[in-house]
Amino acid sequence: MKLRSLVARLASPAPFIFFVASACAQQSNVQQDLIRRQQQSDEFSQQLRQSVERAKAPAGDLKSQQKLETRQLEERHQLENLDQQQLQRAGQPGTPPAFEPQERSRMQQERQRLVEPPPGEGQ
Repeated sequence: MKLRSLVARLASPAPFIFFVASACAQQSNVQQDLIRRQQQSDEFSQQLRQSVERAKAPAGDLKSQQKLETRQLEERHQLENLDQQQLQRAGQPGTPPAFEPQERSRMQQERQRLVEPPPGEGQ
């Protein structure tokens, strides 16, 4: 009889623990999805900015065109690498839910320097 009551006491919090673990996993997935959407938006903004820069480049100056293409390729690689690092950080457990919006905001600031035009080059 004591064994049954002990098993009943131990088994009763099991559904609650499962529910909490499931909710935490879903919250983590939601955060990663929000970060991915922002990253996609930033990648699009970067591509658009770079297209405008290429259109403004002098047609006959091959050296400056090569320099521009090299810089833009480097910027795209940097943004891709940063995106991967951020998704890895977002997937790590232990970030309290209250800090998640602030963490996403900080990640956005990290990406912003790669999305906006370089200093001295207006749009």
